[in-house]
Amino acid sequence: MCGIVGYIGTQNAVPYLIEGLSKLEYRGYDSAGIAINIDNQLKIFKTKGRLKNLEEILDPNAKSVIGIGHTRWATHGAPSNLNAHPHLNQSETIAVIHNGIIENYMEIKEWLIKDKKVTFKSETDSEVIAHLVDYFYEGDLLDAVYKAVDRMIGAYAIGVISKDEPNRLVAVRKDSPLIVGLGENENFIASDIPALLKYTRNMLLIENDEFVDLTKDKVTIYNSLRQPVEREVFKVTWDIDSAEKEGFEHFTLKEIFEQPKGVKETVLRRLNNKDEIVLEGVNFDAEILKNINKIYIVACGTAYHAGLIGRRAIEQFAKIPVECDVASEFRYRDPFVDDKTLFIAVSQSGETLDTLQSLREAKRKGARILSIVNVVGSSVARESDDLLYTWAGPEIGVASTKAYTTQLTAFYLLALYMGKLKGSIEEALYKAVINGLKTMPDLIQEVLDKGHEIQKLAAGQFNNEKVFFMGRGVDCDLAYEGSLKLKEISYINSFAIAAGELKHGTIALIEDETFVVALATQEKLYDKMLSNIKEVKARGAHVFAIAQAGNDQILKTSDEVFFIPRTMDELAPILAVVPTQLLAYYVSALRGNDVDKPRNLAKSVTVE
Repeated sequence: MCGIVGYIGTQNAVPYLIEGLSKLEYRGYDSAGIAINIDNQLKIFKTKGRLKNLEEILDPNAKSVIGIGHTRWATHGAPSNLNAHPHLNQSETIAVIHNGIIENYMEIKEWLIKDKKVTFKSETDSEVIAHLVDYFYEGDLLDAVYKAVDRMIGAYAIGVISKDEPNRLVAVRKDSPLIVGLGENENFIASDIPALLKYTRNMLLIENDEFVDLTKDKVTIYNSLRQPVEREVFKVTWDIDSAEKEGFEHFTLKEIFEQPKGVKETVLRRLNNKDEIVLEGVNFDAEILKNINKIYIVACGTAYHAGLIGRRAIEQFAKIPVECDVASEFRYRDPFVDDKTLFIAVSQSGETLDTLQSLREAKRKGARILSIVNVVGSSVARESDDLLYTWAGPEIGVASTKAYTTQLTAFYLLALYMGKLKGSIEEALYKAVINGLKTMPDLIQEVLDKGHEIQKLAAGQFNNEKVFFMGRGVDCDLAYEGSLKLKEISYINSFAIAAGELKHGTIALIEDETFVVALATQEKLYDKMLSNIKEVKARGAHVFAIAQAGNDQILKTSDEVFFIPRTMDELAPILAVVPTQLLAYYVSALRGNDVDKPRNLAKSVTVE
């Protein structure tokens, strides 16, 4: 997620912009830049890399009472100095920063090039905004922004300044966050509260389709009809650390609640206006795919568990044999890899060394490399032939949550895409799964809205030192992730097993009040799971079951049941994982642990 800041006042804008951007570094970025107005000339400083790189190229004598700043997370175009924000129009009279995505930018770009002879300098979607505002500019910046936005489709938080109006900053929001900070003889914009807390605690929270006109003395909000909007000042009372958590007690809980947004971003960025999957960065065609006779999915921890479910999706939709392996084991067993192998690396950070080394080994043997990764420009991403980003946004909690659900979503999209290329999936199923994925954000929110049920359950089980997770089919794969999450942050001795394997040894460990989490979301395996639940109940287990709404028979065999909204069996893991995440979170919090930073663990594992 990009970070944006803007300043207009009586002081030098540069230190305000740099300080604001530094407070947004947690969001993740690959380049940074600022635009300021010096003697009615716009001056741009921007560079690929970290914020310190930007500070090194700044002119120490550069001073201005107005400016905008940006940290970019690449979407269109690789991280580079040219693709970094801010962007200028052709005559360098208008500067723009943008957080979001302009879906129809190619249409606008082609029109500007063909009819208006505009020359573009970057590969970004954002640059079209500067040229579009310029096209409509007739002396009133706000009016030009209104007209430009009317031509744009997508999500955005935008900040705009003009050399011809050196005492004015205009901003607009649609689906991407935007706030305004109020000061004495100075005002601010930003994408998040932490950027401004050093200077003000008086904020205006900007809503969708609202425009903001700022001078040093005045802030006016307008709706889409250009009518002034009254907005109550929001007084921030918490500290910077809490503000970054947006009021949540921990980043982990915040990130669990961000999953509807992450899944929505991951899906909608990949669908065209006909609801067909378009995977920018995945460069193989039907002919290349026809020559692939085996796929390896290789990852670690949570990403490996996503791969287990991804394996099932690819085999079902694309009809290609798939093997899923732990990265730390893969390259040491001399796997059968050649130029007919597709190697899929999965990593949230893109820097997991075991995964990276396995990738390199597969590449050495001739495999085609595709990565599913969350961090733009990471090592795994750079060393891959094909690239499928998840749009979870930066994940700060060490225990991965929203990265997992977006990885699952990416796997479903990839499996459908491959099945379509091969002609191995029926059109009706293809459309049904896409429609199911489009409903996921709302269904995840329904699960989150019932989180109090999980909190109540955790209050009765947080002192239990032995927990079993069990399931069949994809529920078995999901059980591994649920168990890992509980281990990671609660330190409880938890493990998962295929429910059908219980009677081959594990059932010997079941005794009175053993806590068992039973995943029963698969219709074709539902009756089998009821039998497995009865088996552990007969040995005294306390069973918490997760099932699809309407399958009420499970109420008779379990102590507690959490019902997820009904969906396709194939997509149920995206919903069913959420109550297991909440269970791990609430148990850990009740045990007094540092939920965001569990002992002995690191967010990015860069050692083997």
